[in-house]
Amino acid sequence: MKSNKFNLPDNNGFFGEFGGKFVPETLMYALEELENTYNELKDREDFQKEFYSDLSNFVGRPSPLYFAERLSNHYGSGSIWLKREDLNHTGAHKINNTVGQILLAKHMGKKRIIAETGAGQHGVATATVAARLGLECHIYMGAEDVKRQSLNVYRIKLLGAEVHAVDSGTATLKDALNEALRDWVTNVDDTYYIIGSVTGPHPYPMIVRDFNSVVGQELIHQSKDSFNSMPDAIVACVGGGSNAMGIFYPFIDIPETRLIGVEAGGNGISTGEHAAPLNDGTPGVLHGARSYLMQDESGQIMDTKSVSAGLDYPGVGPEHSWLKDIGRAEYVAVNDDEALKAFHEVTELEGIMPALETAHAFAYLGPLMKELPDTANVVVNVSGRGDKDINTVAEIDGIKF
Repeated sequence: MKSNKFNLPDNNGFFGEFGGKFVPETLMYALEELENTYNELKDREDFQKEFYSDLSNFVGRPSPLYFAERLSNHYGSGSIWLKREDLNHTGAHKINNTVGQILLAKHMGKKRIIAETGAGQHGVATATVAARLGLECHIYMGAEDVKRQSLNVYRIKLLGAEVHAVDSGTATLKDALNEALRDWVTNVDDTYYIIGSVTGPHPYPMIVRDFNSVVGQELIHQSKDSFNSMPDAIVACVGGGSNAMGIFYPFIDIPETRLIGVEAGGNGISTGEHAAPLNDGTPGVLHGARSYLMQDESGQIMDTKSVSAGLDYPGVGPEHSWLKDIGRAEYVAVNDDEALKAFHEVTELEGIMPALETAHAFAYLGPLMKELPDTANVVVNVSGRGDKDINTVAEIDGIKF
């Protein structure tokens, strides 16, 4: 959980003009309690020892940095390396953050855990750590996502957590987060809310980033060992932005490494049917923080469209919004068809089935590798595995089990 010279957020939770704490008065005390607890514990030797021990013994870290030889040969330029977060316990990067936050909940004496989830990976990770400590757990999930992520819904239930399907709005991640916040307001005294991305009110974007930054910290050392330099580029998908921020953060003050976030282009940016606020959004406030949003002229949140449940969100983390505005990170979008093509391509070439979220990052390798020299080393953050998406992909491909 080391910082860099870009030591934000400030004391009010802002990254430039983005971030902050726009919540009902009921939650202000809870957020201050959380921030004070985190600031007290984060640098304590016993807390760090417990956190990194759990990452090693329970999660299985460090995750490997793998040379994708056939994928590299396919593009014919440069070397493509994969940071294998899909090999973590529960199959994604989400477990890094839930391990950290469940330790905070334990230190705060909270007995009830809630979380929101889109693709279900954060729900599975939260239910996993709650089961490990014997805590009551409730997961909020959009009804549309419950249907397309049925495997993860069943996994969450097997772990002893209760899944609450949310029918309001578009019945996706935004609406699940709304309901989780309502629960927290009502049960703030005994409940800990494990937010799964670098979104929401301060201090959550900072906390989730810090716990996930173990990914980037490992990559710095692995890059030196594997190719004796820093990566020329790091590519990661961006919905709320936790996997990207986890790998980007330790590299923010390493200027020779390009940071490239890939949003969900849905049916195409020009159609308006997408989930790419950094490419086609404006600043506003959603879920307690100011960031780029998909909103109309009246400030009403617009519907999103993505084949990927985990990227189907109309906002993005405030630190990503800041990185975009200062020009430190680049943000692009790929559409559903491009992501699906990449899903099949990586599976067939490397024997690695990426999550549909991760497939968006892989889909951008086509244009990226064309502009880089043959000596370039590019790292793709494999944020999750794709077995959870089998039903979705099979349905699109016209296959019935």
